[in-house]
Amino acid sequence: MRATVGSSTAAPVLGEAPRPSAASAGGLPVVLELRKASKVYPGAPPVRALDRVTLDVVQGEMVSIVGPSGSGKSTLLHLIGALDRPSKGTVRVAGADLRKLRDQELSALRASRIGFVFQQFHLLDGLSALDNVATGLVYRGVGLAERRRRAADALEQVGLGHRLGHRPAQLSGGEQQRVAIARAIVGQPAILLADEPTGNLDSGTGAEVLDLFRSLHFAGHTIVLITHDQQVAAAAARTVRLRDGRVERDEVAL
Repeated sequence: MRATVGSSTAAPVLGEAPRPSAASAGGLPVVLELRKASKVYPGAPPVRALDRVTLDVVQGEMVSIVGPSGSGKSTLLHLIGALDRPSKGTVRVAGADLRKLRDQELSALRASRIGFVFQQFHLLDGLSALDNVATGLVYRGVGLAERRRRAADALEQVGLGHRLGHRPAQLSGGEQQRVAIARAIVGQPAILLADEPTGNLDSGTGAEVLDLFRSLHFAGHTIVLITHDQQVAAAAARTVRLRDGRVERDEVAL
């Protein structure tokens, strides 16, 4: 059973600004904050991909964002991931207001505060699992020995402590995705952002990866899952549903 955040009986009306996460009322730090955030792409006519979205994600939450094609999921992903700025409104990631950052500062925010996991694994074929994960720390000024030590710890967290020296071609699809997840968490990001993370996996392996995300959530990671798959969305207790660029429902499983 799911209850709508901020109300025990009714969902927000489509187009209304939803109330902030109920968890934010508990005093936990807000890691992701959107206030009437809109994204309009130029054209004739202009395309309003996001329309006045208000949303909070607090430290330690696991949230899925779902919706049909054209709902605004990809645009929201770009804003959450500091890959783009809103046209209007406010988007703050780990306290940083995206509209006030220069391009170089946006790049630094992505490198230091956001961990990305995609449908494609984006691993370097010529590197071992250990060194693929260690690349997640290259732009932080961390020495090679320390990068590898932290990478080994991250691989242990995702259950691949015995695969440190294996290259991607020697790993299964599920193991490659675990390496990608380890790379995303090695820098201890404020947000772990996963876009269709099981899209290239069979159902059994995908379920194992979702179990890993749950374990990382229980360990304290803040996770946002972007997906069109209802089964993937169900991995998170809270689901935000988009339609036509707006938040249609914001629900928490009881």
